[in-house]
Amino acid sequence: MDPALSPSFWLDSLGPLTRRRPLSGDTTADVVVVGGGYTGLWTAYYLAVAAPHLRIVVLEAEHCGFGASGRNGGWCSGLFPVPYAKLARRYGADRAEALYRHLAETVDEVGRVAAAEGIDCHYAKGGRVTLARSRAQLQRLQESPDFVDADTAAKICGATGVLGGTYSPDCAALHPARLVRGLAEAVERRGVTIHEDTPVLRLRRGCVETTRGAVRAPMIVRALEGYTATLPGHRRALAPVYSLMIATAPLDAATWERIGLARRETFSDERHLIVYGQRTADDRLAFGGRGAPYHFGSRVRPAYDRMPAVFEALRATLTEMFGIDPPIVARWGGPLGVPRDWMPSVGVHEGIGWAGGYVGDGVAAAHLAGRTLADLILGDLTERTTLPWVGHRSRLWEPEPLRWLGINAALRATALRDAWERR
Repeated sequence: MDPALSPSFWLDSLGPLTRRRPLSGDTTADVVVVGGGYTGLWTAYYLAVAAPHLRIVVLEAEHCGFGASGRNGGWCSGLFPVPYAKLARRYGADRAEALYRHLAETVDEVGRVAAAEGIDCHYAKGGRVTLARSRAQLQRLQESPDFVDADTAAKICGATGVLGGTYSPDCAALHPARLVRGLAEAVERRGVTIHEDTPVLRLRRGCVETTRGAVRAPMIVRALEGYTATLPGHRRALAPVYSLMIATAPLDAATWERIGLARRETFSDERHLIVYGQRTADDRLAFGGRGAPYHFGSRVRPAYDRMPAVFEALRATLTEMFGIDPPIVARWGGPLGVPRDWMPSVGVHEGIGWAGGYVGDGVAAAHLAGRTLADLILGDLTERTTLPWVGHRSRLWEPEPLRWLGINAALRATALRDAWERR
């Protein structure tokens, strides 16, 4: 496929895709999952493991991994968008600690399942380094218990102007499309039916209506993340905010000797407008960031995946960070789901389950959410089902034009704050 037309470098690297057959008329199931990304597939996986007798159907509008699961930065991390201190104030220190502990453990669980299922997703648990490259950034990071000095941070990631940083072991770099494709095959081996090219029109208790028929089931799971707003009645549930990425050609050994990332540590710096990167298994830099505008009415369009000005800003940032100007061979992007209070959630109510709102930290969180949904659906009381995000309901985003004005004003203010700190 032409890289300019591919949904992502990750998906394009897998070669031609054979799509699964779409739904062909009305049917029934015990559980129907709407969305063939990480959340939906992990839910199906753990349900099939625990209850192989269940008839589980996954419905996907495009193909498995078409959305964020096949386009993300490949960080399987213990990150959560709500800070620990805020969670502790609201839910208590014990429950906040439990959530962060489960996320950290999930990083290892993803690697374990990938190995057990024969999924070669280039999993490498090298940890995560966040660099301080300005005095303001340094001041913020010095307050962290994970703080490391300038020499230690620079040895991990040899960026320019490193003043210090933080390091956490709770992160693995991986190839996200390999993971989602392998996971889809794993759930099929366990008896789950996947229908691709089957757009969902609406869901209600007991029934999911699609362009190709209806599926009736006592349990329905909504797992659409950045595409949630495209579902009737959910326009204001999660705001689809775009994150874009670039990938370089493979870099030579001398360049990697200087940059480091020897264990494929993931990296970022402490700027407010988030950037993120990894060293791929074939020695490229895959690098992304926020900054693309939110589109009026929570619209999601293929054209929004490609913003030349954002791609150029990412290239310039990569050059500034490492003093290199390598060929950029791929550019892509896509929407992620943002709840009004930035609090991801998972739950089941009156026959409908949901999970999402990961604010870009979804590779590990989607796994934990899917495993938790399986517990909830089966009625199993576990520590996972008591975590703070279970049953949480974020308030709806404001109606337009307030939503458009507020989100884009916040993005602009974030960029200006970074510019002020650089000066």
